[in-house]
Amino acid sequence: MRVPASANRWTAADLDHLPENGLRYEVLNGQLIVNAVPTPIHQLLVMRLGSILEIAVPEGYFVLPGVGVLIGEDEPIPDLVVGIGNIPLDAHGIPAAQIQLAVEVISRSTAAMDRRIKPDLYAEGGIPNYWRLETSRFKGQLPGEELPVLVADALTEEGEYEQIARCPAGRVATLNSPFDITLDPADLLP
Repeated sequence: MRVPASANRWTAADLDHLPENGLRYEVLNGQLIVNAVPTPIHQLLVMRLGSILEIAVPEGYFVLPGVGVLIGEDEPIPDLVVGIGNIPLDAHGIPAAQIQLAVEVISRSTAAMDRRIKPDLYAEGGIPNYWRLETSRFKGQLPGEELPVLVADALTEEGEYEQIARCPAGRVATLNSPFDITLDPADLLP
């Protein structure tokens, strides 16, 4: 494996030199993060949510799973992104300025990153909306909430995310940011 140009900090450009070996490489705050391929249930949730989003997005938007988002020299990979405009099909990553929504399906192995580190990066990149789909018991889960729980955040003028919706399975959520969409997280389950 190639060592980054600066031995202390990885950049999105360094990802071009890593092997395509089935692992998922991201750069978060200058650190190389390596994760295994997500589980089938994780991928099923991503695929089903992506299908719902694809039907709901207005003209001129795109929905893509598992692509890098360029934020400065970092390149996190959300499970899903919704963006505006055209992207070259051979692009390595998509500029954060095009992204309107980043979505993470929370896995045990990535929970801390998906709940703390990535939202801070997405906010720094100016991504207006961040959703996370909680799939297993989590701190802050309310009594009687069925999984999965969709937590939707919107970027405030102060540059921080604020929760605009929290919807457990079995309850329909109607959101209007970044566009109008109605969904029940229970519909994402097999």
